[in-house]
Formats: sequence, structure tokens, C-alpha cells
Amino acid sequence: MRLLLISDIHANYTALEAVLNDAQGRNFSHVVHLGDALGYGPHPREVLEALRTLDAVCMMGNHDQMLLDRADGLNMRVSIVSQALAWQLERLSERDLGWIRSWRDGMDDPVIGARYRHGSPTSLDDYTDSVTAAREAFSGWHGRLAFVGHTHHPAVYATLNAPVGEWIKHQAFVQGGSYMVPPSARVILNPGSVGQPRDGNPQASYAIFDSARNNFQVFRVDYDIAQVQADVNAAGLPEVLGARLFLGK
Repeated sequence: MRLLLISDIHANYTALEAVLNDAQGRNFSHVVHLGDALGYGPHPREVLEALRTLDAVCMMGNHDQMLLDRADGLNMRVSIVSQALAWQLERLSERDLGWIRSWRDGMDDPVIGARYRHGSPTSLDDYTDSVTAAREAFSGWHGRLAFVGHTHHPAVYATLNAPVGEWIKHQAFVQGGSYMVPPSARVILNPGSVGQPRDGNPQASYAIFDSARNNFQVFRVDYDIAQVQADVNAAGLPEVLGARLFLGK
């Protein structure tokens, strides 16, 4: 099985479209979205429609959950995050909200032998963004293969398939790259962010996992950032949400 792994689209349909065009020839059979379809960007409806069309298995992200909380009347402090979510909520239908509510806070896939979750194998909100954080995740989760998002950094953290000790390996994929999962390892794999990369490379990021070969490959894709910035400004969203995309931060 070949999984198309996408995460942290953040309502950036222009980036998602570029990713899907790039992935089209890579023969994926299933799509998993690891959370944060919403938040920040100017294209919430377009992103949700694309995920529906892909028949993607969708995990709940923290921004997706915050949008639902706002829909349910919970107060949020005023911030760039809350401004974007309020704008997006006004443009989503009850059908959209009902579908988002169906997204799971993590799941185990017995076919692949993997866990999918937004933040870490054990949490929606925790960041797997350091060797220390990865060690904590490995200690609290005893599976072999996990796919996460949330950090906006494509990466792998690996440890031996044994009681967790000091040996944790980290590999980043700033320019993309490939990683063969060793048979003796436990790994946490992150495909990076489609719509708001933060590793210094503004290119959209996604991954393909080939379960037959145990191969994880990250791809970086150019997209029309200037168009997204124009869409952000036309929507009246905070200008920084468009400007930061050029920096990849």
C-alpha cells in the first residue's frame, strides 16, 4: 500500500493543489490527513471539498478543534489565530462542521500497523519536535510506526525496537528525501506542512509511505505564494499570514 500523507494545510488550497498535482504520478492508493486542515489561510471551503473528493482519512488537529469550539460558543482570546478561525467559520456550512466533527483524535491502522495522530502518538496537542519530546512519546506509546504533523517540519525520529533508552535518531527533510524504516526500529514520521512550512523552506511538503518497502519519502513542491498572499489580503485577514509564507517560518 502507498499512502499519501498530508498535514497542516491550514486552508491553503493553492499549496494543496500543487501537492496533489505533484503526487498524481506517484501511484498512491490511500490518503491520510494528519490534522489542521483549517486555521490561518483564505481557502477553508476549497480545502474541505478537496479532502472529501480524495476520500481522505482525516485526523483532528488543534486548529480544527478550536474552530469547532468557537462554533459551540466557547470564547477565545483575540489573536491572529482567532481572527482567521472566526472568518473561516462564517464561510463553512453545517455540512462542513458536521464532517469536521467526525474526524478522529488519532487512530490505529491495523493494515499498515501504524498510528495516525496530529501532535504525537499520545496527544493531539503535544509537539514531537525534539529528541526529548520524541523520547517521551516513545515511552508513552509502544507501537512501531506513527505518523504525526503539528510541527510543520518534515522529519523522522527513530529508536530501537526495545525499551526506550538514550538512542534516538533525528533526520530532517528540509529539501525532501527518503528514509527506509529499519526492521529493528520504532519510528515517528512527519510529512511536514502543505500550507505553512516552518523549516525555512517555503515549498509545500508532503510524503508517500510505501508499506511494502517500508520507505518514507518527503517531497517539496513550489506553489504560487504570491497568489495566496493576495487572497489573504483580499479576505481582510491579517497581512502577516500571507507574508510569512515567503519565509517558510
